Amino acid sequence: MSRIDRLDIKQLRVFQALIREHNASKAASQLGLTQQAVSEQLKKLRDVFEDRLFLRKTNGFVPTPFAESISYDIDKVLRDFELLLSPKVFDPKTVKGTYVIAATDYAQQVVLPELIATLREQSPSLKIIVRDFEIDKLHDLMESGKVNLAIAFPDYIPDSYPIIKLFEEYHVCVTSNHSTISKVNTSLEEVAAHPSIIASPSRPNFKGSIDDWFKQFGLERNVMVSAPCFSVVPMYLEATDSIAFLPAKAIEGLDLSIIDLEHSPEPFDVIAAWHPRYSDDLIHKWVVDKLKKLYFQLPLMAQPSPSYFNSTPCF
Repeated sequence: MSRIDRLDIKQLRVFQALIREHNASKAASQLGLTQQAVSEQLKKLRDVFEDRLFLRKTNGFVPTPFAESISYDIDKVLRDFELLLSPKVFDPKTVKGTYVIAATDYAQQVVLPELIATLREQSPSLKIIVRDFEIDKLHDLMESGKVNLAIAFPDYIPDSYPIIKLFEEYHVCVTSNHSTISKVNTSLEEVAAHPSIIASPSRPNFKGSIDDWFKQFGLERNVMVSAPCFSVVPMYLEATDSIAFLPAKAIEGLDLSIIDLEHSPEPFDVIAAWHPRYSDDLIHKWVVDKLKKLYFQLPLMAQPSPSYFNSTPCF
């Protein structure tokens, strides 16, 4: 009997669950099988592929290099089977399942409210999980199927991912209405010297992209507070005599004073991205289509991002 004759879909689904969960008990629960049944299917998989596939560790399994190398192909095979059996006409009203979006704090404020409202209205049975954007874990999360879509900034995304540009954004310098600096006409030198608050969602520190912009003028910012997200910065501004550079769309409707500057930082793109394995997924294609209709700009080719693993994404 050939190896392919000894392979069936159930075994591949067990493989997929083990890759995702790294734990036989969790994989069994996900598939509605007993842990013994999962072990039996794994034994058959090892025989077919002539590789151990998963090695035991203290609290579960770790995939072998060979298992990792075939995980994408197995996902594709299972997706192809699902497409073969799925209705040819996609009807969002009847779709059931879970769709996971990883979004920056900014995207959660600016992009997701309208998108989620649209998805809920047109696909009431689709469950949506929104999780914080974790730049260091993004690739692993998307490759393992734990995240379907990421909404962030281009430098945060691996260069091999398909992306679409949603819109262009820019930073404005803001402060509270009672701040001393809001009462006077200020030079760029005075802005740099005034106590500043930055939002550093990924790594807590006092450096951000705006610092490079100030350096063009031979200036260094006086950063005194580093916040974990954009949404809390307006409250910190209200409580302190400080300034901050925040995305314009994130401060719409807030009671803040905008400080007019003689020069402005370069605009930046807000994008949506996904792992190539999801490109043919019907639910994913529908969600991306909704994003395009809400925010559509011309698609971009992903650009190399050498700073992806060591950048400091803050402002």
